[in-house]
Amino acid sequence: MLEYQIKANSKAGDNAFAIANKTEIRFDASSGRDDTLPNPAELLLTALAACILKNVERYAGILHFPYRSAHISIKGQRSDRPPMMQKIDYVLEIDTDIDDRKLALWHKNIIKFGTISNTLAKATDLNGIIKKMKK
Repeated sequence: MLEYQIKANSKAGDNAFAIANKTEIRFDASSGRDDTLPNPAELLLTALAACILKNVERYAGILHFPYRSAHISIKGQRSDRPPMMQKIDYVLEIDTDIDDRKLALWHKNIIKFGTISNTLAKATDLNGIIKKMKK
């Protein structure tokens, strides 16, 4: 079993930061809204993007599906009562020459074996599509 650990700090009326491995990640922990730093919901969506893009790379190697680049757009919808991420939609675009059947298999593996994608799929309505980048 793998374990992960981060440490985070904040000061009253100020923003916060977390240390993951040896990297500082700054984020908005204020009671208002900071226009420059990501808030917790945006960090959650960023974690999903990181999970999916990591698995693009992982399964490109395992399945021998070459690609040149990948891009993901994610939208989350938050409900107020209770406050939670109600729905998450994404579009994953990959610059590749593989056929559509292989692309669908790639997507299945990317999502099926993703730590963050599996966790979020159990907690919210997670929907996404994969497609080839337009040239």
